[in-house]
Amino acid sequence: MDELRELYQEMILDHHKNPRNFHGMDAASHAAEGYNPLCGDKVTVYLQLDRDTIKDISFEGSGCAICTASTSVMTELLQGKTLSEAEALFGRFRALVTSDPGEKPDQAGLGKLVIFAGVREYPIRIKCATLPWHTMQAALEDKSETVSTE
Repeated sequence: MDELRELYQEMILDHHKNPRNFHGMDAASHAAEGYNPLCGDKVTVYLQLDRDTIKDISFEGSGCAICTASTSVMTELLQGKTLSEAEALFGRFRALVTSDPGEKPDQAGLGKLVIFAGVREYPIRIKCATLPWHTMQAALEDKSETVSTE
């Protein structure tokens, strides 16, 4: 258990200090902003779609280590995915981080996202981890209002 906790901390810190796909996107076909007033996380997710496939995805913003790491990992995993694959991955991720700490949620197909299972032990941090995903979903739905965790 200590090894998993250490790996969780290392990965979160790595993606927070060196976020992947952290830049704006002039050619974005979709974008949305998200805000978590409890933690102060602010994120903008940019998407470039090719029919029903995420051709490119990036983000900008500032946030806590969990939010930034979640956004960074999300952009890595969604690159090249279809919209239905992205939606399914979000559903599995949400189930993972919102499950009871004593449960063993299905982790199939989650890849690096499995490391965020530790977030469920800190309910207030669930919003930090899921904000980028809700923001990505809002971008796909062309929502113009800022996504909020409240």
